[in-house]
Amino acid sequence: MSLRALDSAELLPVATARRLREAGLGWRPTAGDRFVLPDRGMDDDVFVVSDMVADVHDFPSGAVIGFNGTVEWALDSVGSEQALWLPLEEQLRRLLGGTFRRLDRDASGDASGDTTRWVVTVSLPGETEQRDVAAATAVEAYAEALLLLLGRVTD
Repeated sequence: MSLRALDSAELLPVATARRLREAGLGWRPTAGDRFVLPDRGMDDDVFVVSDMVADVHDFPSGAVIGFNGTVEWALDSVGSEQALWLPLEEQLRRLLGGTFRRLDRDASGDASGDTTRWVVTVSLPGETEQRDVAAATAVEAYAEALLLLLGRVTD
């Protein structure tokens, strides 16, 4: 699946996913997880962990969905440490756990002229004030909030 085929508002940028991994975010691959194989000329190809592969075959009589256990062009295998997880919005929210307070859409704009920003509010351990983290997409705002939390945990 290509990055262009996905809604960019739902997909975490590769650079942000790298920052999460460098901050210590672990990953145990499960069905439905999205990932890329970075630095292999495949950064724009998003893979999905799946228990089963379904392909669409076009025949003169119409499209048929075929369910396959393997695909002919499959990669041999890669270690999960070679793959870069692109967590989904709901996964990032779950990882924030009890620190998450709310997600707000801010349509007031910013200095760049962007009219929509997403703001995640968290309550970090050891802090009395809640913190707001803003980004262009909700998934990025969640990731930035998680980076704050991971920084607190590793300090």
